[in-house]
Amino acid sequence: MSTPEWMSTLIARAPQLIPSDLSRHEVPDESTREAAVLVLFGPREDFGEVVIIERASHLKAHPGQPAFPGGRVEEGDSSLAQTALREAREEIGLDPNSVEILGELPQLWIPPSNFKVTPVLAWWHTPHELIDIDTNEVQAVHRISLNALIDPANRMRVRHRNGSFGPGFAVESMLIWGFTGGLISRLMDIAGWATAWDESKIVELPAPAPNTEVTS
Repeated sequence: MSTPEWMSTLIARAPQLIPSDLSRHEVPDESTREAAVLVLFGPREDFGEVVIIERASHLKAHPGQPAFPGGRVEEGDSSLAQTALREAREEIGLDPNSVEILGELPQLWIPPSNFKVTPVLAWWHTPHELIDIDTNEVQAVHRISLNALIDPANRMRVRHRNGSFGPGFAVESMLIWGFTGGLISRLMDIAGWATAWDESKIVELPAPAPNTEVTS
């Protein structure tokens, strides 16, 4: 299945994007840990969808948080796209042959975990059931309707405990925030999918579970 017309603007603009188009954080010059995540869009009868995982609640970094599939670059990875595909296969059983890589987005920085992360834009041309889940890493996987993300009723600003604000989405009984929420929001604007929403709607970031550290 070829990429749909509604993806065309995002695909066309992706090669020209710079880090500030996607994040408010400047990427440090010094070397930090590197990772890649798979921003996987797929077809859906009512428009499209994106794959989001919930990280396992016992993980030290970003426990229980919504995220894109992905992880640390490992020796032997031939490219950042290969890193993202390998991690998605390990985490959620994604068949790499069902995916078309559309390109790498600018490298971004996640200050709390000090990772430089490259989002890899991809099209899921042959969707399949995701049942081979690595429960040590992932507690749930969601195929989120883009219409649900676009719906103004599901959008809000999230106030972090440090007083800063970021985009948030309340979908499928979870709050998508932090790096993931911010990147989704920026990509929706770039792709021309976003509609006006009430930016005065603010929710407080829920308190972390005992003995865990919540980062963004």
